[in-house]
Amino acid sequence: MSIIKSIHAREILDSRGIPTVEAVIAADTGEEATASVPSGTSTGTSEAKELRDEDRARYGGKGVLKAVNNVNTVLAKAVIGQDPTRQTAIDQILIDLDGTADKSKLGANAILAVSQAVSELGAAVSGKAIYAYLALKYRGNMAGLRVPTPTFNIINGGKHGAGNLDFQEFHVIPATSKSYSEALRVGEEIYQKLGEVLAYRGAIHSVGVEGGYAPNLFTNSDALELIVEATMQAGYQPARDVFYGLDVAATSFCRGGMYTIKDRAGSMSTKEIIEYYKELNSKFHLLVLEDPLTEDDFDGWSRLTREIGPESVIVGDDLLTTNKDRVKKAIEMKSAAAILVKPNQIGTISETVEVTQIAKEAGWKVIVSHRSGETNDDFIADFAVGLGADYTKFGAPARGERVAKYNRLLQIEEELKNSQ
Repeated sequence: MSIIKSIHAREILDSRGIPTVEAVIAADTGEEATASVPSGTSTGTSEAKELRDEDRARYGGKGVLKAVNNVNTVLAKAVIGQDPTRQTAIDQILIDLDGTADKSKLGANAILAVSQAVSELGAAVSGKAIYAYLALKYRGNMAGLRVPTPTFNIINGGKHGAGNLDFQEFHVIPATSKSYSEALRVGEEIYQKLGEVLAYRGAIHSVGVEGGYAPNLFTNSDALELIVEATMQAGYQPARDVFYGLDVAATSFCRGGMYTIKDRAGSMSTKEIIEYYKELNSKFHLLVLEDPLTEDDFDGWSRLTREIGPESVIVGDDLLTTNKDRVKKAIEMKSAAAILVKPNQIGTISETVEVTQIAKEAGWKVIVSHRSGETNDDFIADFAVGLGADYTKFGAPARGERVAKYNRLLQIEEELKNSQ
């Protein structure tokens, strides 16, 4: 049996140039692992809380030296000497040390850095790839293991873009019948063609924080129209080779229960925006509709799922925040049909696994997601495969921090093919 010999954290930068936490862990048998923690730009109010230094003289207050110190002192003392394969027990130690419901005392960024590092070290000492280790640990076998279908965010709006589009993400989703490598090629070719279409039309084609284009368009529908055009110019057929999706992030444009977007002259009530989504869906055949209403309107979500759910998969992100209590409530109220899973929303790997299992048992689709502030860490790719996710959401097929994850999935696909 191996035990944890050391763990050391440091402050690094994420893909936005904002500080985050990286942790290096080692076993007494010589194995090592490194984990770095992502951070969101658009965050749900129910998410576990990052710990920031709030020192305005340093990184504008966004430094994470306090979180780093919590790893190197409080958390390190608690995990050194533990068996790294005992993930749930170690995570419970971390949770108990923090003692708050939202991990705000020690910081979810500090706690996840340790939790993820432990998971990676557990795989290393077991002599297995991370995805295989997770599959065996939490599913009992590797039967039916496959690389999930990628969801590509090729236009960034809302908080992820330049502020010109209301909706946060515009997705292309290759047909699930395609192999992962085929799906990656489809997404990349459409992405490149979209850049050409935007340039031809004289639109800005710089990219947002997740690698998607951030064009200066008049309406959200304009963005979907251009994606359809790029799809066809790339040689693919909508609703056959490629499907579309939206991360609406509706909380960002809802005030006083009324939704205001550029596509409509006046503000819309919950009932009215649901009708708007029906119109949008009839035109673009949306496979995925994520965060279409505000994050606490469970009743509205139930109505939306009832009325649109048979045609589109209603996905909860800000509604659910990878929190088992919110997921259980949504399952009971039939407020969604899929969950976006983000480990840093809840703060430990074992809690993320539990939420994933609850969702799968309810028959929901599972989409494992990155954050807008990413690192080159590719753990999340292994996690998606190992836990049997249906889809991944890692951003556009561009920018190093996104491509690192897509390339890792290519490696896994090849390994799974060779092991058959």
